[in-house]
Amino acid sequence: MEQKIELRMAELPEVDKIWEIIQQAIERRKSEGSDQWQNGYPNRDTIHSDVTKKFGYVLTVDDEIAVYTALIMNDEPAYSSIEGAWLSDGEFVVIHRVAVDEKFHGKGLVKILFDKIEDFTRAQDIHSLKVDTNFDNIAMLKILENKGYSYCGEVMLAGGMRKAFEKIIF
Repeated sequence: MEQKIELRMAELPEVDKIWEIIQQAIERRKSEGSDQWQNGYPNRDTIHSDVTKKFGYVLTVDDEIAVYTALIMNDEPAYSSIEGAWLSDGEFVVIHRVAVDEKFHGKGLVKILFDKIEDFTRAQDIHSLKVDTNFDNIAMLKILENKGYSYCGEVMLAGGMRKAFEKIIF
């Protein structure tokens, strides 16, 4: 039977479950030897704030939360000072805090998430997606390459330089 996979806005009662997923991702990054997410950010308050501001989204598989992300429109102050150049300077959606539940890890759901985010972005009549990641987040760097994101330069975020990418969609 085919699984039902949906992207939807997260709800406040789900913050604890989402925080569990974020903690798993923090541990996964640590075990991979990365310093990304190892300094107390993101934390539970970050997630609560995302959900309260309606930035928090979940990818569900048969109604079970599998992946969390924050989708923020036109608002990432760090992106205004890039060492490099963005492809566009119009409206954009920022993808932050992608985290996969261990139960669903390695099943290709982040690729599906990125496809669904493109659909979400088109539905807002926006044609630019921007994302940043740590230089040592090999899994995310591979996904961004696979999904056709262009490397645009570096941005300073959460105490460190991040590789910044953009994709123009129609």
